[in-house]
Amino acid sequence: MSSDVVDSSLADGALAFVDVETTGGHPAWHRMTEIAIVAMRAGEIEWEWSSLINPGTRIPPSIERLTGITQDMVQDAPRFEDLAEEIESRLANRRFIAHNVRFDYGFVRAEMRRAGRRFSAPLTCTVRLSRDLYPEAGRHNLDSIIERHRLQCSSRHRALPDAQVLAQLWQRLRTEWPAVALDAAIDRVGRRPSLPSHLSPDLIDDLPESAGVYRFFGEGDALIYVGKANNLRERVLEHFMGASRDSKSQRLTAQLRRIEWTETAGELGALLLESRLVRELQPVYNRRLRGGEAYTWLIDDGGRTPQLHRLDGPVPAGIDAFGLYRSARQAKTALVNLARDHKFCLRVLGLEAAGSGSCFGYQVGRCAGACVGEEPSVRHRARLKLQLASLKLRSWPHEGPVAVEEVSALGVRHWHVIDGWQYLGTVVADEFDQRAELGPRLNSTLEGFDADAYRILCRHLKPGARNLRPWPPSP
Repeated sequence: MSSDVVDSSLADGALAFVDVETTGGHPAWHRMTEIAIVAMRAGEIEWEWSSLINPGTRIPPSIERLTGITQDMVQDAPRFEDLAEEIESRLANRRFIAHNVRFDYGFVRAEMRRAGRRFSAPLTCTVRLSRDLYPEAGRHNLDSIIERHRLQCSSRHRALPDAQVLAQLWQRLRTEWPAVALDAAIDRVGRRPSLPSHLSPDLIDDLPESAGVYRFFGEGDALIYVGKANNLRERVLEHFMGASRDSKSQRLTAQLRRIEWTETAGELGALLLESRLVRELQPVYNRRLRGGEAYTWLIDDGGRTPQLHRLDGPVPAGIDAFGLYRSARQAKTALVNLARDHKFCLRVLGLEAAGSGSCFGYQVGRCAGACVGEEPSVRHRARLKLQLASLKLRSWPHEGPVAVEEVSALGVRHWHVIDGWQYLGTVVADEFDQRAELGPRLNSTLEGFDADAYRILCRHLKPGARNLRPWPPSP
């Protein structure tokens, strides 16, 4: 259903102040437990309505403590699908106003979609409106607004009292600001970006404000770009806002026909998924994160020449590995250049054929004499490791696979399964706790060593991290 506000004044038009309580912070995975709507026109409240909702799932104890809504309270309450028609009717032709409106609106849309209905409405976020009108105020959460504007709230974190607070705030704003200024602020905070004509306008409402990975498809459903974001909605819309400024965005916008996305619990999950998809699918416009660096130099303390090694899995344990290179030729060229800059002996490094007497580099002053004993081999090897120290690969510090917990600001919990710095897959917390047959689902289709995953994990997995547990979980 599509609705339009017909009143000339945004502040005096048909308004619906909405608040919802839920089982968690994400509309894709959590459900609604209560909804309240306060209707207003021209500053006067027309009616108030609220209802508990049976979410059809367990309410976490932490949510029960926060809201006071218990499992017993919703047991006999109606399901959302039983209320969908009434809620849709009450919101029709009204501006949808909420504190952090994307949260409440996202839940209403998700529940409507589950009930087989489409819903959209013009939006106003009172968080953004407060920031626009009172930029000098330090905080704009609902408790701070209640205190700053001396509003009355009988019970925080219950739907109707919180919606009533927003109606009080609106009445206060109408008295403190001229109608023209207030309308201008409402317009600024509710302005919607324009989309390419071949994309559905519903995309603006559907895009979540969470971390994740998005995929752009072109003609013939060809994948043309994969990107990651800490806020999917903002990042995807940035492509269209930047289309007039840079050529890459222009080309993407012109070729784009469809968008998909996968939400993650945080940045780590988004980075790992982006890396895997780019490496597996090779989208046209992704020039980075193509992977392929699989060669490294192994250097031990036994006096052997450095060994060029192709990584087919985890970094070898018990031996020092230095550098990541796309080819054997690139690896050898890098070591030759290092030898010339720091007078290492190419013969001792195994990069020049063995022979009697000194190497050629020694004869022209490019070797410190390791080939003729002037530089002890121990010193030569120590100098080499010192120059390569910044390129040293980290050995896997665990006995086997581990699961890395990542929790979003809204409480969404994922476990990323890692072995030998290689990403095997992600499990949601409920599946992890159930200890189901998850192994086959985690096997990657990639072969060999994933250098991009290695770099990502080295940045994010700190020694002694507390968010790790062995995989698979113990029975």
